Order: sequence, then structure tokens, then C-alpha cells
Amino acid sequence: MSIHQEHTGMNPDDHGGHDEVAPATDVRDARGLAGEHGRRPPAGWRPGLTEEEPAPGPWGGEIEQAVIEGELITDQDPDDMEPARQKRAELVRRAGVAARRAPVHVVTTLRESERTVATVRGTARHSLCVYQGVESWAQRAWDGSTMGVYRRQIRAAEAAGDRERLAEWVERKEKAAERRHDVLMDLPALAWGVGKAVVGASIGLAVAVLVLALIVQLSGAGEFTGVITGIGSVIRWVFTAVAAAWTPLLIAAPFGLLLGAWREGRRRGTPPAWLATSADADQDVAIDETTIARALDALRIAQVAQYLKSGMPLQFLTPARVDGRGTHAVIRLPAGVTAEKIARRRGDLATGLHRLSKEVWPTTGAEAGILDLWVADKGALAEGAGPYPLLEDGSVDVFKGVPFGRTLRGTPLGAPLMERNTITGGMPGQGKSSAARVVMIGAALDPTAELRIWVPDANFDFEAFRPRCSRYVMGAEDERIAEILEHLRELHTEVQSRGELLVRYEIPAVTRELASKGVGLHPLFGLLEEAHVAIQHPTYGAEISKLLVDIVRLGRKRGIHLIVSTQAPTKDSMPRDVTRNCSNGIAFAVGDHVANDALLGQGAYTAGHRATELIPGTDRGTAVVKGFSGQRSNIVQVYFLDVDKDHDQVTPIIGRALDLISRRGTGRLPGADRERPAIATPRDLLEDLDAVLGDEPVPAADVPALLAAYAPAWPPYRGMSGKALRARLADSYGLKVPSTGNRFPVDPVTVRELLAQRATEDLDDE
Repeated sequence: MSIHQEHTGMNPDDHGGHDEVAPATDVRDARGLAGEHGRRPPAGWRPGLTEEEPAPGPWGGEIEQAVIEGELITDQDPDDMEPARQKRAELVRRAGVAARRAPVHVVTTLRESERTVATVRGTARHSLCVYQGVESWAQRAWDGSTMGVYRRQIRAAEAAGDRERLAEWVERKEKAAERRHDVLMDLPALAWGVGKAVVGASIGLAVAVLVLALIVQLSGAGEFTGVITGIGSVIRWVFTAVAAAWTPLLIAAPFGLLLGAWREGRRRGTPPAWLATSADADQDVAIDETTIARALDALRIAQVAQYLKSGMPLQFLTPARVDGRGTHAVIRLPAGVTAEKIARRRGDLATGLHRLSKEVWPTTGAEAGILDLWVADKGALAEGAGPYPLLEDGSVDVFKGVPFGRTLRGTPLGAPLMERNTITGGMPGQGKSSAARVVMIGAALDPTAELRIWVPDANFDFEAFRPRCSRYVMGAEDERIAEILEHLRELHTEVQSRGELLVRYEIPAVTRELASKGVGLHPLFGLLEEAHVAIQHPTYGAEISKLLVDIVRLGRKRGIHLIVSTQAPTKDSMPRDVTRNCSNGIAFAVGDHVANDALLGQGAYTAGHRATELIPGTDRGTAVVKGFSGQRSNIVQVYFLDVDKDHDQVTPIIGRALDLISRRGTGRLPGADRERPAIATPRDLLEDLDAVLGDEPVPAADVPALLAAYAPAWPPYRGMSGKALRARLADSYGLKVPSTGNRFPVDPVTVRELLAQRATEDLDDE
């Protein structure tokens, strides 16, 4: 509110810097004064002075008013008011200067206390909640007595021209009316039955008391009248206790009624925006049928808006109800609107529900026009998955899956493994390696399972698994990539041999029974971490890609499960036949729809299954997964297992897994007794070129054949192309082969000069 006070030419010194406001004086222009006194103002007159007081300087013409806006601050400590006083003195000083020309209009503004505003608005809002609660009860009572719900749905079906739906709701109404009629007809019989039960119980109680009193009298344990008196005392005590409790119950009843109405109003109603205060910014809104209908209406889809504008309510096949850590509802949309259209507007729908996009999951239900909607409680993602369930104890049967995480609804979700392959991916640091670690640690706790891990990078995320693995490679050097290639060749051979075993045992796929017998059909889990590094290797990448495709195509029925982990599942970094044959997909935050569909399947992005909406950093550890349940996708918070040396959670579990193997009786790791593939001794490319090249330059395309003939046991030379040779020479030795007529001749003189230079540098180092 504001108080306008006219202040005429006050001198700041006269004001004294105090908060008192000078009395208001009339402000008149020159014409007004002349009319009142019959003459023009005397020379030197200024506002605030009498006519007898001399004042320098004449003034005339129309009065100009300067408006000064300030703030009156009250109820404060004197020391806190000093800055305000100084400010006000400055305002008045400026006004004094203007007052020599004209009266000054000082406007003092009093700002309402924010606390007062919040209190008033809060009181009004809570009072409105109580009113809305009573109104909701009345509406529900009216609907219950008049079958209003059925009538509205019937009118909606008639308006939409949906005969099937109309017939369904008419039938529902008739059945409800029939049930109500049956209940009313049964009321007299029910009352008669209750009356008989009460009378019978009273007679039975009286007879029991008399018999008890008689037994006491005859046994000499007491007197007949004493028993009757004692029981009467107990009855009086009960009535006294009820009477004593009745008064506080009567007093508390109105407050309980108000509380119930407030909660109902808060759940059903929405207060107007003008009643909101800053304290309400973080408050949640109730997700119910009304809130959902308003959010859908806010999408401004023509069919929805027209349907609701006609007064027809949406048909909730499943009313909004609590489901885990959120609310679930199933809605039949108006004709012409598909659930997929709503899913594409997920972000807009989330704003109407006062949620983040990742907390709203609209999907297609049983029909194209049925929206299956689940809305997470605000902040549900912040709760995390909780501790790994097998951290301290327990084992796993991989045929039943392994613990993986919790859905947003809070339900534990396991990862199915047998007859599956898995691809996991996402931006760096979002949890893809952690997810692979959780899957592999689960497999490690099955004593019949064999583990093989290949990490074509210099990281230690899986070093703790080394004692449990029959094959383990870590490193980005060419020698390590070559070793991974040999292991994949070995695994490819095993895929073929296991196929022969399936034929021998006449079974279509590996079973738990055969897996436990030690006949060579035990579960085998291979993890290729940072797979894109190996796949894009200039020398070995092509063959690694081909082997991966064959393994994921043929290995699943033979007890072999392959997990590929990558940052960028594009056509260049991951063969499409690998992504297509991975029935398990784990997608952390990704950058575009291409990566999203590579991990979750073609068309996932369009259908609303989007890892692109996960926020890097904020949603670290949260993934959208496919193939883990009967749903098209699930959003999962993945269990986290720390490998930091100061908080290593994996090593103790690996120790327990090894103990499970030793107690099983074999004492050997599954697959450890198999002969390891021979890994050739690393060779020096420059020295081999020196040996195979003569005195004349040789076209680069012809050199790989010479190298393969010279060192047939060295895998990198097998299948090497002239282009790959040139790239290797440029990357590793800085030797760029000139085109020279598009033949790219490799000059032996240049090679030998490089060898001589390297030898000289080695001598200098020594």
C-alpha cells in the first residue's frame, strides 16, 4: 500500500532526518491562490510559509509538482534505521531544491511485510482447501447417490459416437443399479439378523454369568452375589471409561473433520495462482484425474481441447493411483489422438504435471488410443537404487538372471542373461562401465559360470575381476589388441564346438542341468569394454567386427553371452548386426536419436523410449533399458559397486565367488583348464620391412604379402592392406609414403635410415 503525503518545500535541516511525516498542507497553483486571496501571491512567497514571512525570489505561472518515491520503514532497531534516515534526508534535500520553484509532492510508500502477505495468503489457501474438500465430498456423495460417474461417461460416449463404449457404460450402470437395489432389499433382513445376534449374545452372556456365579457358589470359592457384583463393577468401569473418552473425542471430531477436508481439498483441488507464496515453490501437486486432464488440455491438441470444452470428462480405464514411487493411470484418449502423439510431447506434458521430463513416462497401452501414464513422485530419481543386494552374502543362478537395479517405481529389476546378448552405452562418465560391472559381478557369483573380460584401454575398472576370469586383457597397445583378437578367435571356435555338443545331446539350447555337469556347456560371459576402440583399430578392427557378429548370432543358444560396452554405438564404431542381435539394451544419457535407437532398438525414440532426455551428470547411474521385463522399456537406477582402492566393494565379492567355486569341489575356475591360445611374440615392423624389401621401392599394396610370408605366425600381417600399412607407418614412425603415380612405393632406403636413426638415439640414451 502507499501513502501520498504532500510536503511543501521542506528543508532537510528542518526535517532532522526523523521518520515523522510533516502534516499535509494544501497544494494550490498560482491561479488558486489568487482566487482565494483576491490577489497574486506576494513576491518571495514559498509554500509552507505564511504571507508575513519573507522569502526570496518570486514565482508565478503554473505550479510544477516533483514526485519523490520513498519507503517508510518502521518497527526496526534504531541502528538499522540510520541508513533509511540518511536516504530520506537526501530525498528531502533534493525536494528542498525543487521547492524554490514549486511545491514538492513527496510520496512515501509503505511496503507490506512479506511475512504478512505469506500468512494471509497461506490462511486463505488452506481455508480454500477445506472448502474444496467439503465440495469434493459433496460431489462424490452426489455421484454415489445419483450414479453421476456413469451418467457422465454415457454422455461422453454419446458425444463421441462410440457405440461400443456407450453400451459398456450403460451395462455398467444397470449392474450398479441392480447391486444397489439388492442391497436396499437386503437391509431389513440384515437389520433383523443383527438384532437377533445382539439379543442372542446378550442372553448367552447372562446365562454364562449365572453359570459362573453358580459354580463359584457351589465350589466354595466365593459367593454367588459377589460374582454378580464383580461383573457389574467391570461393566460400570467400561461405561465410565467410554464416557471419559467420549468428551475428548467429541472435542477432537471437528478438528479431525477439518483435517480430513483439508487433505481431500489438497488432493482434489488446485488453489488459484494469486494465493501462491514463495514458500510454495517446492511443494508438490497431487497427481490425480483432474491434474492429468488439465495437463493434457494444456497440450492444445485440437481433439482433446474440443472434447474437454464440451464438458465431457476423460475416460480413466485405471484411475490415478499410487504405484511404487509415483502415480499410475490409464486413459482412453479422444478419437483421433494416439498415445504416441502424447509421448512425443512428453516434455510439454511434464510441465503441466509439475515434473521433470524424466519423471513422466507416457506410453501406448493395449490400443493406439490408450495412454498408459506413470508419473514419478517429485525427486524420486534422487533416491538412487540403494546398496547392491548381494554385497555381503548370497549367490546367483545365471539362468534366473542377476541383480541389476531398481525401476523408478522402486521395484527391484534383474538382468536376464541366458540366451541373450547385451549392449550398453552412453556418454562418458554416465555409468555404462558400472552397469557392465554389475552384470559381470552377478555372473561371477554363479560358480558354474566362466568369465572373460577384454579392456582395450588403460583403465582399472575391471582389474578386481582378474582372479575370477579365465581370460583377461587390459591395454590399448597393438599387442593387447592382437591378444584380444586371438581370444575372440578362440571364442568363435568354441561357439562351433558347442554347437556340436547340442547336436550330441539333442537339445536346442543349454540347460541348467547340462551346465552343471561339466560337459563343456557351462555359461560363458564375455565382456568387451570400450568395444569401439578394438572395432576401429586400423589393423585388427575388421576381423574383430566380423567375429563379434558371428558370436552374438550363434552363441546365445550355446550358453555364451556377450556384453559390448561403448560410448558411441554408431555404424562406424559398432557393427549393426551386433546391435540388432543384442536383445538386452542399456542406454545411459546419449546425445541423439541415432545412438538412442542403436541401444534400444529401431523406432524407440519415436515411441517415447528416450535416453536423450536423461541429463548428463544429473542422471548419472540412471538408464533406459530394453529386454529386461515384459515392458518395451524401463527406466532403471543401476546398482553401483565402487572399485576405488579406499572403498573397494568388488574385491570382497570376488573373494566370495572364488570361495563358492572351491566349495563346489572342482577347485578350478570354469574354463581355466582349457589351453590358452598362443600369442605370438611382438615383432618390429621396421626390422621386418628391412628384411623383406630389397634395394628398389615396392608398392605398398604388395608389401603385406611379403610380411605375411616372412612372419606367418604374426596375426597383424594376416589380412593387412596397403592402406593399413601406410597408416601404421605414418602413425607409429612418422613415415609418410608418397603416392608417386598412385602406387605409394615404400622406399627401403627411407626405412633403413629410420632404423639407423633409432639405433643412434638408443646409443645416446645409453
